[in-house]
Amino acid sequence: MTLTNPPSDLVAVSKLVLDNLLRAMKVSAQTTSRPQEPGNEDTVEMDIEGEDSGLLIGRRGETLRGLQFIVNLLVNQRSEGRVALDVEGYRERHYASLRTLADRVAERVTASGNSVTLEPMAANERRIVHMALAEHPEVTTESAGMGEARKITISPR
Repeated sequence: MTLTNPPSDLVAVSKLVLDNLLRAMKVSAQTTSRPQEPGNEDTVEMDIEGEDSGLLIGRRGETLRGLQFIVNLLVNQRSEGRVALDVEGYRERHYASLRTLADRVAERVTASGNSVTLEPMAANERRIVHMALAEHPEVTTESAGMGEARKITISPR
């Protein structure tokens, strides 16, 4: 599809690209954009809701990450900025569960005095764990490994 007058602002471009991509995938879902935060105008957050939305998450959010990557590639051809996708609040629920996991593992590390290595995670997920424990007085975090096999180790201070 070629647009004669493509929109140049990030929100409009993001919505257009995402809607067209979902339609091409034959996914029945609606998209909405969240209000951009002041000082963060270079990022737009898009929510996807609908009967097929579960298919867009995939195993451990892999499909959602892939979709977000493709949307960002397409959006960056017409506008500058970043698009963050969420499907019916999945990302926020997942981040909350990662923070809970980090706290539980930190308690276990503190009690046992032994380090614990978590399963491999995507970069944005590792960042959530690192940030959740950054101010923890009794544990430290460290990432090790390469690519998709990169893991976090939580150790006593």
